[in-house]
Amino acid sequence: MKSGNGPLRVGIGGPVGSGKTALTEKLCKAMRDQYSVAVVTNDIYTTEDAEALMRMQALPSDRIVGVETGGCPHTAIREDATINLQAIAGLNERIPDLDVVFIESGGDNLAATFSPDLADITIYVISVCQGEEIPRKGGPGITKSDLLVINKKDLAPYVGADLAVMDRDATRMRQARPFVFSDMKRGDGVSSIVSFLKEHGGL
Repeated sequence: MKSGNGPLRVGIGGPVGSGKTALTEKLCKAMRDQYSVAVVTNDIYTTEDAEALMRMQALPSDRIVGVETGGCPHTAIREDATINLQAIAGLNERIPDLDVVFIESGGDNLAATFSPDLADITIYVISVCQGEEIPRKGGPGITKSDLLVINKKDLAPYVGADLAVMDRDATRMRQARPFVFSDMKRGDGVSSIVSFLKEHGGL
């Protein structure tokens, strides 16, 4: 929840290719007119995701910071989040009225989680293309994130994934925690995610 200590920090994690950058772009565009928004992206050896968001014109370039995490991207969001915390501190200095900072992790596995020192709310993104069994495989991202996003639902018929099975498994694995099916290419599901952030983030 947003506090006197600064902006709401939203961690966005998930495997490579699940749609994290597309989600970050859509959230920025949906919220930037109402809130002061910034982004920190994590890549292993480049700032490619930050550059992609600039090309997409998600936000002005001074509101997007890319950090290079080196060989283990999980460490930068969990055990030692210093590089991300420094990036957020720099954004806070430049843009004192920040309401929300999205922290997009490098592509990670189902065991990766955000440190509570770094993220107030966590969103975990998986893709239908990774197989209908992904929700039942578990892992902290799937079971413990504040919101699970099951993306690329439009591709389910082409990859043989049954959305009803994924819905059932996500309900069982997450118990009372919410999840949403999305198609980021078309922006389907974005409004539900924004509503979640407003409700749970104190915006």
